[in-house]
Amino acid sequence: MMRYLLVLALLAAACPAAGQTVSQRGFLEGSGLVYFRPTATDDRQLIGEALFRQEASWTPAPWLSLAGAFDARAATDDRVDPDWRFDCADRGLKRPAACVRRLSVAFRRGGLTVEAGKQFVRWGKADILNPTDRFAPRDLLDVIDNEFLAVSAARATYERGPNTIDLVWSPRFTPSRLPLANGRWAIPAAGGSPALLAAGTLPGGTGLPVVDLGAIFPSRPQAGVRWNHVASGFEYSASVYDGFDHLPRLDASVNQAAGRVEVQRIYPVMRMAGGDLVWPLRWFTVKTEAGYFWTTDDRTDDYVSYVVQLERQSGEWLFVGGYAGEIVTERRTSRDVPLASFERGLTRSFLGRGFYTIDVNRSVTFEGAVRQDGRGYYGKAAYSQQLGRHWRATTRADVLGGEAGDYLGRYRRNSSLRLTIRYSY
Repeated sequence: MMRYLLVLALLAAACPAAGQTVSQRGFLEGSGLVYFRPTATDDRQLIGEALFRQEASWTPAPWLSLAGAFDARAATDDRVDPDWRFDCADRGLKRPAACVRRLSVAFRRGGLTVEAGKQFVRWGKADILNPTDRFAPRDLLDVIDNEFLAVSAARATYERGPNTIDLVWSPRFTPSRLPLANGRWAIPAAGGSPALLAAGTLPGGTGLPVVDLGAIFPSRPQAGVRWNHVASGFEYSASVYDGFDHLPRLDASVNQAAGRVEVQRIYPVMRMAGGDLVWPLRWFTVKTEAGYFWTTDDRTDDYVSYVVQLERQSGEWLFVGGYAGEIVTERRTSRDVPLASFERGLTRSFLGRGFYTIDVNRSVTFEGAVRQDGRGYYGKAAYSQQLGRHWRATTRADVLGGEAGDYLGRYRRNSSLRLTIRYSY
């Protein structure tokens, strides 16, 4: 797909220069993290990170635009690939040192917009957790500080009056990036967890060497359609997805002849039908979102995932609070919550977020989740201040706790403090 985008860029360059607009922006930031305790897989408690990001857009004609973004990063731990090859696929276990974050071309005519290339596709209206957001894999190397990954897709959006139809076709699968097996956020070894991907032996397990057989990526495309309607006093949508789960099932088996444990990442078939609703009321806004997920994979559950939340703006405060739940309609796994699933791991929890604007230069944010049985929780609090025209400093505290058998509780040794300095231009 990238070669087609380059051809389009050359054709666009041949268009008359009149009316062309070019914009760009970027930043360079450095972060220092202090973890309060070591973990079983990583005893490093002081981590340094650096990120450079450059974004640009070009509109050679009113009906045509191109947008791109480039990332370069480094870190003192092993979450960044030391090989400085240029990465476009985002399929590696580690973050690439240099990558194309986004590169797409968009055509517009009337109410129709067609965009093709590496782009961000977001569905749903809830905060923190979006069950219907199926074209949005995440970088989960830091589980509670994740960001979305772009996907290679062609997207057609048609808007007419109160209705919008969104069609997405993705020919190349992009997986979520899991915590490294030998890293701080590794999931403890327990029958098929990502910890099995580490080279070496299983902690408290068989003692056999572990061999990572890699991933089997889906070969067929993924597709989805979403219809959104703005009614009098509320807004709702319905969506359908046919593709694969971007979070893997991890299959581990003991090869007695070779004397080793072999692990492979499998991405199950996933189909989803869901919808969302936004209903502004006098005192707060109701947001709800739900999806029914089913599969032909005999080792993956069928289930319903849903979120119900209330949102209120009061002066300079914005509050969001709600509940994320799950109903398993057909269980094919032996655990209540798959160890590798970020999305299902945050269900059966109370979720909250707050934002306070102190003034034009300063703000405070809060976010957290507590499992309904109290076995796990996390909380984040951040203070950000603008320092002059280009500089911003942000300090953040993360607190995690709970029981080892809970999805959030297993990360209880990862409470930390972070300081980030960013120069924007």
